[in-house]
Amino acid sequence: MHKRSRYTCLVCSACEAERTGSLGCIGWILVILSSIFVIVLFPITIWFCFKIVQEYERAVIFRLGRITDRKAKGPGIFFILPCTDSFVKVDLRTVSFDIPPQEILTKDSVTVSVDGVVYFRVSDPIASVANVTNADFSTRLLAQTTLRNVLGTKNLAELLSDREGIAHSMQTNLDEATDNWGIKVERVEIKDVKLPHQLQRAMAAEAEASREARAKVIAAEGEMNASRALKEASLVIAESPSALQLRYLQTLNTIAAEKNSTIIFPLPMDVISHFMRK
Repeated sequence: MHKRSRYTCLVCSACEAERTGSLGCIGWILVILSSIFVIVLFPITIWFCFKIVQEYERAVIFRLGRITDRKAKGPGIFFILPCTDSFVKVDLRTVSFDIPPQEILTKDSVTVSVDGVVYFRVSDPIASVANVTNADFSTRLLAQTTLRNVLGTKNLAELLSDREGIAHSMQTNLDEATDNWGIKVERVEIKDVKLPHQLQRAMAAEAEASREARAKVIAAEGEMNASRALKEASLVIAESPSALQLRYLQTLNTIAAEKNSTIIFPLPMDVISHFMRK
């Protein structure tokens, strides 16, 4: 009973050491030997112990295969042991890449080619190194599949008119998927939507027919308004016979202003009949 209890305690201690990132006895011995080696060869080993990272970079340090701290080092100078420590540089600057054109079948069964651009950056250097093999390449592949999945739920009209909403939906999905990788997706934009040539011709013909129909309706409305105006004018002229003569003189003045060589001047029938009696 005592042996079993002791064995259980040893197992629990080993698990606790593994969770807390303890190096163990052999690991500490190697670290001590490495430190002694650095001290003995101090003038030479100093060039291997001090490292520098830029303002936009961070260093994730591994000591005997374990991450030494929950926070990345940098920017500036930091210290490592040359024999037991290694480090990986992580760039924190925003990275942009083009999504290759994707052949997508929309919700209303129309095949279109869509491409876009994604902007992202590393928000957690340790997660981007420890949780994924290649965070940049993985984000690029995920962006392509996310573009297909999001646009597959949209019809053609929504795809052409609601690009901002589609980009926001893609950004949300990508940001949630890459959160465990230490990646922050800042922006997604849809660059171009290419339609098949037959569909382009059909849409152009539909738009042209719609414009012609609107033009005919507008012309008909203009004719109707003009006829109403002429009717009202004829009623006004009918109330005063002299108004017709004034309108006739105004028409002659307009014709004379155009420099025509011949002007036809019709006479009223009552005047002609007066001369015919004589």
